[in-house]
Amino acid sequence: MARNIHPALSQSLAEALPGACIEAQSLPLCPELTLYLLNADFPQHELPPELALKLMDEPLYWTFCWASGQVLARWLLDNPALVRAKRVLDFGCGSGVAGIAAAVAGARQVVACDLDTLALEAARENALLNGVAIEMAPDFDAIEGEIDVVLVADVLYDRGNLRWLSVLLQRASSVLLADSRLPDVEDPRYRLLGTAEASTLPDLDESPEFRHVRLYRADH
Repeated sequence: MARNIHPALSQSLAEALPGACIEAQSLPLCPELTLYLLNADFPQHELPPELALKLMDEPLYWTFCWASGQVLARWLLDNPALVRAKRVLDFGCGSGVAGIAAAVAGARQVVACDLDTLALEAARENALLNGVAIEMAPDFDAIEGEIDVVLVADVLYDRGNLRWLSVLLQRASSVLLADSRLPDVEDPRYRLLGTAEASTLPDLDESPEFRHVRLYRADH
């Protein structure tokens, strides 16, 4: 079977990661969804020091479907009432997997927000690949109108980002959070909905603790 490679996204990736490409891949937890991601057979050799430093400064989050994003997407597909007919914000969208799942589940409108313009481009292409449309927002503070639900997956890797738990809850009626980096969310407004096991795609061979995803919900 011919590989479904996205030429424009692959070209954007080439400077940072020579030899890599972006190709369509179905998700293990969400086989009904397909995303443009880093090719799974990209050589797992040690990167040259200069490339490794560049990737640390400018991580290519959008080229992966992270474990928490996949778990949140599965949760939305299995519980569509959480987003059906609602205006949804996918905060720190990366590949856009959570927002796309919300759109498939019947959200009235989905807005994908990310500081990385390439992530927004990838999220747009991934939405089209799955037959849905989502809006793009590079600036959270510039988003107008009411937001019913905010989706947050894999953004708490930096403890400095914990402040967003309060900021987002002030902005929306509900926040759905999926995370594998924090053993517990100390904010009492966020109640645990459940847990699930998942791995990042393509597989980064992460520590087992980062495959254990916790799902939380908070209501304004």
